[in-house]
This record gives sequence, structure tokens and C-alpha cells, in this order.
Amino acid sequence: MTLSSQPLEPTRIIAVRHGQTTWNQENRIQGHLNIRLNGRGQWQAHQLADALVDEAIDVIYSSDLLRAADTAAAIGASTGLKTFFEPGLRERCFGIFEGKTFGEIETLWSAQAQRMRQREPDFAPDGGGESLVVLRARIASVVIRLAARHPGALVLLVTHGGVLDALYRMATGLPIQAPRSWALENAAINRLLWTPQGLSLVGWADTRHLENLDSTPMNLLQPEMPPAAFSGLYANTLTA
Repeated sequence: MTLSSQPLEPTRIIAVRHGQTTWNQENRIQGHLNIRLNGRGQWQAHQLADALVDEAIDVIYSSDLLRAADTAAAIGASTGLKTFFEPGLRERCFGIFEGKTFGEIETLWSAQAQRMRQREPDFAPDGGGESLVVLRARIASVVIRLAARHPGALVLLVTHGGVLDALYRMATGLPIQAPRSWALENAAINRLLWTPQGLSLVGWADTRHLENLDSTPMNLLQPEMPPAAFSGLYANTLTA
């Protein structure tokens, strides 16, 4: 990518993981499969939207997978901002692992499961899965492109756990194989700063807006979101 010869102002980034799904609760790998938010995930999306309403967000980019799009729709409805769908913000593709629990993967593909546990950088699950090296390159490319497009702005990214893990490692300089000791909570607020020299970490895993579960509206306590439940919120979405 060729950037302007003029110095670019830093771009502030808020990166959030989508709200909870039933598959999150079951430790079932979602990858590129489309799973909707469950009742708690809907509540988390609304709490997140309320927490961000006073932020001076300039633009929202979201993964086009439904669990992220549903989360972004709640934020867009609260802030009045359009959401641009960016497929580059999708979760890692896990190939044949998708739809399976970690226990099932251990039983069905024990050798591949071990390679995943050991975080082998070049390991890609059978069936078109991505390696950690490929995932990191994809995320670096899309974040650089989006951040450089909005110098001096505050950009909101609605994405997935694997993407946030890659962003944290890029911002802190930790290698791909380093054990993870940081949280990747659903609907947590994570703050980064981008300059042409790279990403830096500002704040991570802020979940204060998720502490009052007693405020859950009764209409958000259903186990799964009906397919058209948020249809009215998608009026502010565009395809990037």
C-alpha cells in the first residue's frame, strides 16, 4: 500500500467483539459461519451502544458476519452513524473445525487439535482454514487501510475474538505463538492508536458497561434473536 507523502495524523480506534452467541456459551467454533446473538448478546449490544453514544465516533466498520452486524446495528441506531461492512474483519476461518466444540475437535482430529493448541503459526485446519500467519496478514492489511483512510478520526471496528487477539499482538509486539493472558470479552471496549509506524495499545477489555445485568429488558431475554428482530436497525448499513 502506498500512503500519502504527507504526514498522517494518528487514527484512534475502538475495537469491539460482537455480543455473545449460544455457540460462545457452548465453546463451539463459529469461524465464518453465521450465528446470531443470543438474549445476553442482544443485551450486551445495547449496553455497548449506550456506552459509546457520547464518543465522537466518525465511522463504523463491521465484519459482515451476522453476530458482528447485529452488534454494529445496535450501535448505529444509537449513534445515528452508518455501518460499512468490511469482510476483512471476519473471524479466522477454521475450515472443518467450524460448528464443532473443542472436545469434538480433540476426538475427531487429535493431531490437528494439538497443532492448534500449540499455536503453530503456519497451521491451517483442513477444509480451507486460515493459519495464524495468514490471519495476521489479513487483519494488518485491513486495519492499515481503514485507519489510513481516516487520519485524525475515531474509527469503530466491530469484529471477532481472533481478530482482536491479532490486534493486541500487533500493538504490543507479542509473537503469534505467545500464550494469551489478555481478555477477549464479548462487547468489551478496546482502544488502540494507529500511526504509519504501527499500532499501539491505549486501553483493553473495558467491561464496566456490562456490569448491571439486572437492567436487561424482558424482550432481550429470548434464547436467540429472530432473523428479522433487528431489521429496522439495518437502515444505516452500507457495504464497503
